[in-house]
Amino acid sequence: MQIKNIMSEEIVTIDKDQIVFDGLKLMKKHRISRLPVINTNEKHEKELVGIVSEKDIAIKLSSSKYGDLPPSHFHISTVMTKDLITVNKDTDIVETANLLLENHIGGVPIMDDGKIVGIVSKSDFTPTCIGKAYEKILVREIMTTDLVSVFSHDRLMHARRIMLDSKVGRLLISEDNELAGILSSKDIMRAMISFRKEVPPKHQRAQIKECLVEKYMTTNIKKINEKATIAELANDMLETGYNGYPVVNEEDQVVGIITQSDLLALIIELENE
Repeated sequence: MQIKNIMSEEIVTIDKDQIVFDGLKLMKKHRISRLPVINTNEKHEKELVGIVSEKDIAIKLSSSKYGDLPPSHFHISTVMTKDLITVNKDTDIVETANLLLENHIGGVPIMDDGKIVGIVSKSDFTPTCIGKAYEKILVREIMTTDLVSVFSHDRLMHARRIMLDSKVGRLLISEDNELAGILSSKDIMRAMISFRKEVPPKHQRAQIKECLVEKYMTTNIKKINEKATIAELANDMLETGYNGYPVVNEEDQVVGIITQSDLLALIIELENE
């Protein structure tokens, strides 16, 4: 199957000279997590020059390099990824899935004859996992058991560093040896936006060290049982819009985590058989 069969043809773009807040509004309005970035050249033609995601915004806004900049000065060109990875509309979905996993990215623009014709993200692969083949596979068979977690009283910047070093999009949060919440790239992004709005620039470098995970983590946690099938998980993801779940056993103990990256790896494995 070619990637054009599952890509989203509704392309929401943003100009590189717009500010981050404009991008956040677009993401919220269209319920998406990344935007292709365009620039109008001298011939008044729109050209693709980058891509910006919630994760990009979270990383840049929490970087000490930009510590003194007010939110209104953060242009999309400042936070976007300039080293673009794209695929042709006729590229095989397995090849595209491999590309996403190998580069630790959540989505890519789809091109045809030098023009962007669509965009595909990990979530676009989820409907594939509703098929009969996936009804025979349990969550515990493909979940990640090497859990990456931090404590609720840890500093937010420590959690950000763990997330970057581990190349993961979410962390499990522990409190008194129990699962207390989840911290995602989106949570960090929202935290940084709020922090930069509330704290004067001259105090940000000092006060950012006092931001704790417990203030910004998501506590309304949806879990999934390890005996659920992948088809059930995929249906749940499509209904809720969630892209990752802690996995629990019959005693409600956390035994793993499963994300869309795990689903991509499974799709690749089954398609290659």
